[in-house]
Amino acid sequence: QVQLVESGGGLVQAGGSLRLSCAASGLTFNTYVMGWFRQGLGKERESVATISWSGRSTYYAGSMKGRFTISRDNAKKLVLLQMNSLEPEDTAVYYCAAGGPYMSETVVKSESAMGYWGEGTLVTVSS
Repeated sequence: QVQLVESGGGLVQAGGSLRLSCAASGLTFNTYVMGWFRQGLGKERESVATISWSGRSTYYAGSMKGRFTISRDNAKKLVLLQMNSLEPEDTAVYYCAAGGPYMSETVVKSESAMGYWGEGTLVTVSS
């Protein structure tokens, strides 16, 4: 059974930083694309960042470029999202997701490519 468990959310002031973690189990982690998505109140879920199974390739949604960094540790089955310069508009539930498996280096951008999802962790950025 695949499980993705997010942690690290919380309340932070604008301009601050948070690091989200996602612990994966029940899948061959180093063959899956991993990603972070978010959904604000009253908004549709949107892509934040994704990373290939090797970690060599990444994708960032436009507003996250330069502020957020996605990384992964295949040995520990972890995917991380470092978020800096947070803005109130970043307030959302952040979801970890996995897509695959892939036999070659692949980057995906859309949630439709993700087959497994975590429960989410709430990030609140105060102004």
